[in-house]
Amino acid sequence: MASISQSNARIEFRLPAKLKKEIERAAAVENRSLTDFATAVLSEAAREVLAEQSRHEHVRLSNRDRDRFLAMLDAPPAPNPKLSAAAKEHRQRVA
Repeated sequence: MASISQSNARIEFRLPAKLKKEIERAAAVENRSLTDFATAVLSEAAREVLAEQSRHEHVRLSNRDRDRFLAMLDAPPAPNPKLSAAAKEHRQRVA
């Protein structure tokens, strides 16, 4: 079986000394190194942000709404006069 090599990457940033001391105290409370604590907290925050962003990328429909949506795709309504006028204006400006 092939082994997968994992390389370590660094993140470097500056923060106020007071905040660093606070983070170090929190890490000590959990009996963790600053690196372990920071990695865990940042990983959790990143997963939450990405999960929230993912929720905005997907639309969940009920079965009824899904069926209505698909039916509308199969038989779209005829364009109303305003839509027809906008399409005509677009063709004149673009073409």
